Amino acid sequence: MGLYVEARIRAGLDEVWDRSQLPDRHQRWDLRFTEIDYLPCAPGEPQHFRYATRVLPLLTVDGTGVSAGERNRPDGTRTSALRFSSAHPLSLIEEGRGYWRYIPDGEELRFLTGYDYRPRWGRFGRLVDRLLFRPLMGWATAWSFDRLRLWCERGITPERSLCHALAELAARIAAVVAAVLATAAVVPVAAAVGPVLAVAGAALLLPPLPVTPAARRCLRRPPERAAGRRSASTAAPTALLATLEHS
Repeated sequence: MGLYVEARIRAGLDEVWDRSQLPDRHQRWDLRFTEIDYLPCAPGEPQHFRYATRVLPLLTVDGTGVSAGERNRPDGTRTSALRFSSAHPLSLIEEGRGYWRYIPDGEELRFLTGYDYRPRWGRFGRLVDRLLFRPLMGWATAWSFDRLRLWCERGITPERSLCHALAELAARIAAVVAAVLATAAVVPVAAAVGPVLAVAGAALLLPPLPVTPAARRCLRRPPERAAGRRSASTAAPTALLATLEHS
């Protein structure tokens, strides 16, 4: 899979499962989606769904997908797999697939995802995806996973954590602006560059507050890959994905 994100959450398996699998809860914390709705399906069939993302106030990009889950695996873990696609001409993602795993680990739960997709728009789309869209998707996934962690561990609702993030961003920007104005008032412009860059660097690098979601708190590579090993715990559930091939 092209993208990987893992969060460690001190919460029960059922709680994290429900908040990530039920559409009305999932859409509250996942920055990548504005709406997620289940579509009608026959008993025993994989679950079909529709998703939508509001890109601009009057522009929404949507798509459809199908998912299946395993709640009672012999090793005590859970997993779900999905395939998704979009026919919207402004959607860079044409089709893709992914999985989520829920792995109890002592008092924590390893909640992880791996997914990949095929961009549209030919060579131009592949370039935009590599340089901009894919890094943005990886960041948004990690930020959202930490937002879910705050909800499960601290009871901070996704709506409150978004307010915390916006307030902290505004404070960091205000600090840079104040440094520019204060420095420019007492020293020449050329001499002000160094102090302003120092303040800007501090505003960028200082760790976020504990109540603010942060992508940096999540793993972005499988730990087994980083150590030169492969583990079934983070591998794609190929058999479950195969059941969705023609659904």
